[in-house]
Amino acid sequence: MPIATLTSRGQITVPREIRDRLKLEAGDQLHVTLLPNGTVVMRARKRRIKTLGGMLKVSGRSSVSVERMNEVIAEAAVRRASVPVRRRRTAKRQ
Repeated sequence: MPIATLTSRGQITVPREIRDRLKLEAGDQLHVTLLPNGTVVMRARKRRIKTLGGMLKVSGRSSVSVERMNEVIAEAAVRRASVPVRRRRTAKRQ
């Protein structure tokens, strides 16, 4: 198991084996979480906005423009506004 060493300045060097497996580069961020039992969990925050492009694309489906999304949202808002609001019945306290 790789071991990290804490410097006198409070810095930790992530062992090369871990950096290589996570493809970490200088400047990448790590989320550090302290669990109640004293375990420390470090997760690489590696996602860059560029890597998110096309993430939700489903083959066989065409993309939808922002204008069309706005139209559908507006139509749903009109439908919802025309439906009477039902009030919940609450149980009477004794």
